[in-house]
Amino acid sequence: MGYLETFGPRADPVTALGWGLLALSCLVVAIVAVLVVAGVWSRRQSTAAPLRTLAVARAEGGLRWIYVGLGLTLVALVGSLIWTVEVVAAVDSPRGRPAVTVQVTGHQWWWEATYDPDSPDRRFTTANEIHIPVGQPVEVRLDGADVIHSFWVPALTGKTDAIPGRTNLTWLQADRPGVYRGQCTEYCGKQHAHMAVYVVADPPEAYRQWAAAQRLPAAPAAAPDAQRGSSVFLARCGACHTVRGTPAGGVVGPDLTHLMSRRTIASGTLPNNRLTLSGWIANPQALKPGALMPPTYLSGPELADLRSYLETLR
Repeated sequence: MGYLETFGPRADPVTALGWGLLALSCLVVAIVAVLVVAGVWSRRQSTAAPLRTLAVARAEGGLRWIYVGLGLTLVALVGSLIWTVEVVAAVDSPRGRPAVTVQVTGHQWWWEATYDPDSPDRRFTTANEIHIPVGQPVEVRLDGADVIHSFWVPALTGKTDAIPGRTNLTWLQADRPGVYRGQCTEYCGKQHAHMAVYVVADPPEAYRQWAAAQRLPAAPAAAPDAQRGSSVFLARCGACHTVRGTPAGGVVGPDLTHLMSRRTIASGTLPNNRLTLSGWIANPQALKPGALMPPTYLSGPELADLRSYLETLR
């Protein structure tokens, strides 16, 4: 999906404006090129004559071209200004009240998303994958946890900075179901290029089911290997990560309560499957150098048990 394809009222007017200004620019270039070629061609015969035969005089009608050019330029610039102002007004705020509010915090190098931050009974936190209901506006509150980041989902919304100590507001809306990739677009350190975010637009009923499942705590581990893995997680991972329903309440890394419901890990760097999950746990620096997650130095059996536990977090 290219960044010139858009699927919502927050992005569609901007794309139309971009194509319109590009067409206008191409038209201007074409007109100037044609006039230059025509001028050169019309003077070709006279410039070929000896210099002593050329009259030192101003050709008639030269100012008329300047007047026409100024008039057309003024019309194009005023029209572009009016169109731009209309687009800015159209995308400034949604037409209706936002159906969902998401607090999005940029970290080095991942995105934290807290839903319904003003409602303690409905609030839950996830990471790197933001679900929204199709056809409904979503308010996004942006801030930064460490340095300045920039939130951009080109198919749905424009760029908005996530600045530490400040909350910036934006909104987005998807008119059809799909998965829309976003990216941090403000250089924020070594792994800036590996700081993706995915917006998943679900039909409203599917979104409600997803949100209800996300609010639930993690189910207790049942299998023996998963139970052993739960103990490993509490001892080695719980200081940085949260799994709701367990004593693990760390806030340094992403909330992992429903880890396996996400498509990727490490902020879009890797697909979320058994192989990459094992590699990420064992040595994240080999996969995303500079990431703040340190190596875990687990034995083979501990790694297998921990992976089995994490695979229950759906």
